[in-house]
Amino acid sequence: MPEITWQKSSFSGSAETNCIEIGATPHTFALRESDSPTVVLNTDRPQLTALLRHIRTSAARTGSL
Repeated sequence: MPEITWQKSSFSGSAETNCIEIGATPHTFALRESDSPTVVLNTDRPQLTALLRHIRTSAARTGSL
């Protein structure tokens, strides 16, 4: 697997731990939590889009974003 450059979520604030990070390879996206960097969720564009849509919809309903 190619080396992944990780990007921290802008919602994570300035703390170096407890944040969500995303990285990309030519064909997939990878997600991980900074406090557990060896556990990586790999997904493709349609699945990531569906996940983000679900999170936004749920957050809008609960007013949590």
